[in-house]
Amino acid sequence: MTSSAPLQPSTPSRLLVVGSGGRENALAWALRRCPGVERVWVAPGNGGTSSQPGCEPLAIASSDQGGLVRACQERQVELVVVGPEGPLAEGLADRLRGAGLTVFGPGADGARLEASKHWAKTLMREAGVPTASHWAPTTLAEALAVLERQGLPLVVKADGLAAGKGVTVADTVEATRSAIEEIFAGRFSSPGSDDARGGAPLVLEERLFGPEVSVFALTDGTAMVLLPPAQDHKRIGEGDTGPNTGGMGAYAPAPLLDAAGLEQVRQLVLEPTLRALQGRGIEYRGVLFAGLMLTADGPKVIEFNCRFGDPECQTLMPLLGGELAAVLLACASGNLAQAPALTVAPRCSACVVAAASGYPDEPRQGDAIDLTLLPEADRQVFHAGSRLEPSGTCLTAGGRVLAVVAQAADFDAAFGAVYAGLEQVHFDGMTFRRDIGHQVRRL
Repeated sequence: MTSSAPLQPSTPSRLLVVGSGGRENALAWALRRCPGVERVWVAPGNGGTSSQPGCEPLAIASSDQGGLVRACQERQVELVVVGPEGPLAEGLADRLRGAGLTVFGPGADGARLEASKHWAKTLMREAGVPTASHWAPTTLAEALAVLERQGLPLVVKADGLAAGKGVTVADTVEATRSAIEEIFAGRFSSPGSDDARGGAPLVLEERLFGPEVSVFALTDGTAMVLLPPAQDHKRIGEGDTGPNTGGMGAYAPAPLLDAAGLEQVRQLVLEPTLRALQGRGIEYRGVLFAGLMLTADGPKVIEFNCRFGDPECQTLMPLLGGELAAVLLACASGNLAQAPALTVAPRCSACVVAAASGYPDEPRQGDAIDLTLLPEADRQVFHAGSRLEPSGTCLTAGGRVLAVVAQAADFDAAFGAVYAGLEQVHFDGMTFRRDIGHQVRRL
């Protein structure tokens, strides 16, 4: 009697991407390019979704779990890719899987890696993953006592999801104290956080020093595929000044990590984390995103995220081959070992975000977007905070409005194409950093 070979994962022909940002715009674009993919719906999408051939927006909010289930069943969707962290923390992947759908994205239990800083730090400590020392006080008095004992500036992190606004990297003890008091005065509480469960509302960490890099693993909970490392630019101002944002630009592959360095991250960080999740009975299927700082003592985890970074995703998607849809389906199905190898173009990819006036504090909305930039083989425009009016006019509808992305043989050429493209984009109050990629460009 002979045994049959394992079935090879197929490429899904009908997909749904959940989310409305630039990350989801880029994911839909990349998946639609995969051979065998016929239709990609984006729920709810944004002003740029309908301009992508083969992509269609669905006016269903990511919080409408029942509506998403019905939409997938009616359209015979073969793979759902959940983009943002909020719906994952709220259990959207669990609800979809419970309805018999195949989902790329962890359940609410796995999403606690991002939804609760304290939970993630506890798991890292148990797994032996290198990270900063931390404290998780439950009262203001306890937090201030930790600060007094340390006598140094600390990093202050709201425990739950805070849309990028819950972290303060303090330069002084006074700034640390102010950040602590702010969190206790108006707590950030979100699904999956320890705070929402009556635990610590914040985490205090020792400050680490060194360059930051983002590493993404596509995983079925056991096996994984690593993407090229990327580097984000969080600060609003040139020279990495001003307040933190969701991200003003990125580039990949970041030369901070070569092949040996990436393998070190796999062995020291990613594999122990997956084993620790398995030890807690969590089957993690989706993106495992490690935000790292490369310190003098080696790489250390700043934070884990349960989804693609934004704008790193926009930077990475154009580099990935047509096997992407099959690889994501294999992750979601628990058989990544049977997936085709994911090819990565040996090119440099650059991304710069155009933001609205007033971003990140009070972004202005409703300005008409004049976009004469035409898509090219090596240059893309991915919308984020935009909406399409019935008249056909595209308006700003968020802080980060869109991103221009380009690929070339070197970073100077890639960023040159991006900034030339930005000259063909206009809306009132438009702002962007002109020094994105300063680490790898000749400025």
